[in-house]
Amino acid sequence: MIVKQIIDEDFANYKTPSMVIMFPRCSWKCGEEICHNAELENMPDIEISIEAIIRRFTSNVISTALVCSGLEPFDSYNDLIMLARAFRKESHEPIIIYTGYTEEELSQYTDLYGIKNVIIKYGRFIPGHQSHFDDVLGVKLPSDSQYARHIS
Repeated sequence: MIVKQIIDEDFANYKTPSMVIMFPRCSWKCGEEICHNAELENMPDIEISIEAIIRRFTSNVISTALVCSGLEPFDSYNDLIMLARAFRKESHEPIIIYTGYTEEELSQYTDLYGIKNVIIKYGRFIPGHQSHFDDVLGVKLPSDSQYARHIS
C-alpha cells in the first residue's frame, strides 16, 4: 500500500501510545488552506506492504493502538479496509480512524462495522470553533465539530 508516513510511537492521537499510519490522499473537503496535514501532500509516497506494517506494530512493545490518519484514510478506502482486516487477524488492539467526513457521508462504508474494536473520529476542523476533550479518544480535538465513536 502507499502511505506518506509511519510513526511507530505516537502519544498525541489516542489515550495510549499508538502507531500512526498517514494515508496519502485527500479530496480537501475541509479546505486545503486550513488542513494541518496539508504538508503531507508534498512528502514522497512510501510503498510498504500491509504485512510489513503489521510486523512493525506487533514487534513494538510500546504502541497499543493503530491510528489511521494522514490526509484522509477514507479516500484510500480499499487500502484502509484491507489494513483493518489484516490487522484484526493479528491483534485485538484498537483501530482508530481519523476522518474529516461526517457519519452521514460515511454511511456507505459498512465493511468496517464487521471489524471489532474500531473507533472513528468524525468531523471537519472548523476555524474559530472551540477545542474540546474527547472522552473516547482521551485527547483534545481542535474543533467542537469533531467527535469519536466506537463503531464496533
